[in-house]
Amino acid sequence: MPKKLNSHLIVLINNLSKAEKRHFKLLARRNSNSSDALFVQLFDFFDQQKEPNDKLILLKIPEIKKSQIANIKSNLYKQILASLRLFHRSNNADIYLGEQLDYARVLYDKGMYKASLEILDKAKNVALDKRQYMIAQNIVEFEKHIESQHITGSMSEKAELLNEQSLYLMNRNITSTSLSSASLQLYGLYLKYGYIRNQKDYDFITDFFEDKLSKYDPQELDFFAKMYYFQSYVWYSNMCHDFLNYYRYAQKWVNLFHDHPEMIEKETPSYLKGLHNALNALFLTGRYDRFKIAFIELNNFKKDKSRYLNRNEESQLVLFYNVHKINLHYMEGSFSEGLKDISELELLLEDNNYNWDKHRLMVFYYKIACLYFGAGKNKEAIHYLNLIINNYLPSVREDIQSFARILNLIAHFELGNEILISYQIKSVYRFLLKMNDLNAIQDEIFKFLRKTPKISPKNLNFEFEKLKHKLIKIQDLPFEKRPFLFLDIISWLQSKLEGIIVEKVIERNFNQFYTKE
Repeated sequence: MPKKLNSHLIVLINNLSKAEKRHFKLLARRNSNSSDALFVQLFDFFDQQKEPNDKLILLKIPEIKKSQIANIKSNLYKQILASLRLFHRSNNADIYLGEQLDYARVLYDKGMYKASLEILDKAKNVALDKRQYMIAQNIVEFEKHIESQHITGSMSEKAELLNEQSLYLMNRNITSTSLSSASLQLYGLYLKYGYIRNQKDYDFITDFFEDKLSKYDPQELDFFAKMYYFQSYVWYSNMCHDFLNYYRYAQKWVNLFHDHPEMIEKETPSYLKGLHNALNALFLTGRYDRFKIAFIELNNFKKDKSRYLNRNEESQLVLFYNVHKINLHYMEGSFSEGLKDISELELLLEDNNYNWDKHRLMVFYYKIACLYFGAGKNKEAIHYLNLIINNYLPSVREDIQSFARILNLIAHFELGNEILISYQIKSVYRFLLKMNDLNAIQDEIFKFLRKTPKISPKNLNFEFEKLKHKLIKIQDLPFEKRPFLFLDIISWLQSKLEGIIVEKVIERNFNQFYTKE
C-alpha cells in the first residue's frame, strides 16, 4: 500500500465519530462471511493503537501475513469510504444525487429507459432545489442522451423542455465557474504574497482583478455566483490594504446567507469563511463594537448543539473561533488574559487532529507569539517564532515569514541577546532581500538594532523616541501600512519609553479610545 494512502487510512480512522465507527462495524460484519474478517480486525487494531506499524500488526493479528498487509489496508480504506457514503447520504445532497445518477445508469444499461428517466427527473428537481446546478446539468445531459436514442413516448415536448433547461443551466454554470475561478486565483495570490508591497504589486493585482470581474453585474447573479463575486472583492480589497471595502464585501458575503438562511446549513463552510473575513476586516479597521457583535454571532453558532456539523465544518469553526478569540485580546490589550486559556489551543496545534494545513498553523504560531510578546514573555514568543523560521515554506504567506524574523530580533533585543542579534541580523536582511520584502519600516528597525550596542543607556530613550517619530511618518505613506498589521511597533516603542510591557500601552489606548467614544 502506498505510504500516502496508508497515512490517509490512519487519519480517516482517527477522524471517525462513534456513530460512524458503529455503522462501519455493523455494515462490515453484515457483508463479510465472518465476524472475524481480517479488514475488521485491522480496523479495530488501528482504532486502538496511537502509533501503528506493520510489525505490530503481524504481532497483534497473526492471521495476517506480511504479504497481505498492503491489500488488506487498501480494502479497509475502500470499505470505510463505502460505509461513510451510506451513512451520510441522507444529509448530503451531493452523495444522494450521485447515488441517484448511479441508479439511473444501471436501469439505462438494463434497457429500462422510462424507469431511468423517472429517477433522473426526481433527482433533477432535488438538484435544482438544493442549487446544485452542475449536477442538474449532468442530469439534463443524461436525459437528453436517453431521449435522443430511444422512443419513450414524450419526445417532442420533452426535447424542447430539455433544450431550454440545458441552455439555462449551461449559462448559469459558465458564469458561476468563471467567478469561482477568479475567486480561487485571487485567494491563491493572497496565500502566496499576503498584502501588496508596492505600486508594481498593486498594478498587477488590479489589472488581474478588473480583467476577471468588470463584466459582471451582481444584481444579475444567482446565489453562488454572487458569493464568488463578493469573495473576489474580499481577497482583492484585503491584499490592497483597502480594509473598508474588505469589510463591506465580507459583510455582503455574510448578508447573502442572512437573506437565504436555508443556505447556512447547506453551505456551512462558506458561511463560516464569510463571517471569519468580516471579523478579520473589523479587527484590521479597529471596529471593536462591530467586532463584538460579529464574534457573538460566531460564538452562538458554535454553541448551537442542534446543528449537525461534519468534521470539516467543525474544524473550520474551531479554527476561526480561536483566531478571533486571540484577535479580541489584541484589540483589548489583554495579552496576559489571553494566555490563561491558550493551553487548549496549544494542545490542538500539537496534535493537529483537525489536519490544519501549514498556512493555518503558521498563522496560529505567529498570533500566539504576539500574545506572549505583548505579555512580556519573550522566551515563549521566540519558541513560536522559531516554529515558523525553522520551517521555511516557499510561496506561502511570505509576509508572515518575514515579520516572524523581525519580531524574533526584537524579542532577542528585549532579552539583551546583543551578540545573537548581530549574528542574526545579517541572515534576516538577506532573507528579506531574497523575498523582495524589505520595506522602509524594516529598514529603520535594522538600522536601530545595528547601532544599539554602541548606544549608551542614558541615550537609549532618545533613540527610541527618534525611531518612533520616523515610523509614525512612514506609517502614512502608501503601501506602508502592512508592517503595522503584523506588529504594533509604535506601541512597543512607547512601552520602552515608559518602561512598561506592551500590553499596558495597548490596553490604555483601548480604554482611552472607547471611553472617548
